[in-house]
Amino acid sequence: MDVMPLLLLVAGSAAVAGAARRTPVPAPLLLVAAGLAVSYVPGVPDYTLDPAVVLPLLLPPLLYTSAIDSSYLDLRAQLRPVALLSVGYVLFATFAVGWAAYLIVPDLPLTAALVLGAVVAPPDAVAATAVARRVGLPSRITTILQGESLLNDATAITAYKVALAAAVGEGATWAGGVEEFLIAAVGGVGVGLVLMAPLHWLRTHLREALLQNTLSLLIPFVAYGVAEQLHASGVLAVVTVALYLGHRAWEVDFATRLQEEAVWKMVAFVLESAVFALIGLQLPVVVRGLETYAGADAAWYAIVLFLVVVAARFVWVYPAAFLPRLLSRRVREREANPTWRGAMVTGWAGMRGVVSLAIAFSVPVTVHGGGPFPQRNLLLFLTFTTVIGTLVVQGLTLPPLIRLLKFPGRDAHAATLAEANAQAQASLAAERRLEELLADERNTLPPPLAERLRAVLERRRNAVWERLGQTNPVTGESVDDTYRRLSRDMIGAEREVFVRLRDGRYIDDEMLRTLLRRLDLEEAAVYREAT
Repeated sequence: MDVMPLLLLVAGSAAVAGAARRTPVPAPLLLVAAGLAVSYVPGVPDYTLDPAVVLPLLLPPLLYTSAIDSSYLDLRAQLRPVALLSVGYVLFATFAVGWAAYLIVPDLPLTAALVLGAVVAPPDAVAATAVARRVGLPSRITTILQGESLLNDATAITAYKVALAAAVGEGATWAGGVEEFLIAAVGGVGVGLVLMAPLHWLRTHLREALLQNTLSLLIPFVAYGVAEQLHASGVLAVVTVALYLGHRAWEVDFATRLQEEAVWKMVAFVLESAVFALIGLQLPVVVRGLETYAGADAAWYAIVLFLVVVAARFVWVYPAAFLPRLLSRRVREREANPTWRGAMVTGWAGMRGVVSLAIAFSVPVTVHGGGPFPQRNLLLFLTFTTVIGTLVVQGLTLPPLIRLLKFPGRDAHAATLAEANAQAQASLAAERRLEELLADERNTLPPPLAERLRAVLERRRNAVWERLGQTNPVTGESVDDTYRRLSRDMIGAEREVFVRLRDGRYIDDEMLRTLLRRLDLEEAAVYREAT
């Protein structure tokens, strides 16, 4: 097995993603562009997307990282609009795009056209989250887009299986399709509900952070694999487990949380970077399959399908945003009033991604009876152009669109006040608990150590309030910024002494690592207090 192509993919995509942070262009777009450019460089190997790799090995961790950082409470509050997009819109887009493809592509059967519709129907979780983080969308819109992108793959994959069964001659029916969808949805959520409590119990009872983080890396694959073995939705199983674990993450040991956050940030960075680079690298594979089609015809089909994909989302989003409020008093009482600006952004934030390409590559070459699958190569090409078109056109124009619509910015002052009040309440509870503990003779401490505990609480309580205070007229820093800078400089001085003692053979490397870890944790605590 030649590992160099894989190493080049990971290293190259990570380098491009790192460079993107210094540009105004979102990383996904730069990665796709780099993949397109590199795909025809002599000597670059073919990177054909294998659905047997992408779906079970890349999709679960990407879904898990996105879901575990999402808010269960926020998603529950926005469940109705999320469901309308993740289920209703995906099915609507499947039929709208499929019908359009059936009308414009000669000799394309309706069943094969619906396969294409299901393939390009779901917006991508990674693309939506990456752009939302970059442009700073309002929290409600971000929650809706994240919730949609977490759940819509389950709908799309089920719709694809039903359409594919009809296209290859397995005799799928509407009733059978509805039944398969319900089994996949209920089964996926059910598997997640069964697994989440035992997995959380393991996380809280394993005593070593290393073992806990190993378990954390296995969780998305376990949830996905178990659900798929039971013919349920692995996507919904992963999302259900991740939302529960994220909601209960405070119960896990602090060392595990610190390591887990660092590990998953690295995993998400590597996978997201590689995934978008892979999209661009598919160009030679897709184009080679178009030998039997005229370039002008294929381009015409691609443009029309892209426009249908964009238009279909707006056709669904605006009625879905406003009609329920007009028809239901309960919706009017329980939900905030949607705005045309929010619907505009939601409609335009429909970037497709690697899941669509992976599903497209899983379309079989032949149907039952041995005949070729109708115009399979054209379906791959149209999927590729739709993914690229939405990523480039919508991805590039979404940030300026948000700036043009002038959404009200986040009230930083109000957020800091809320944080300060929450910290004040927590500090008072901690002070009461400290006095209770010190009153017990079993917890007797020398006065300096007891005062140090009180000083830590006082520092934590005042840190947030200090961010609201005046800045230093000389340096322009807040009191909080100065405190953090001085603390880090002091820790840096200690670190230099420890290294010098190791170099002089007064202490060994094992002791140096122990001392440096202690300083690292203290520096991390200072940084977290001040941010």
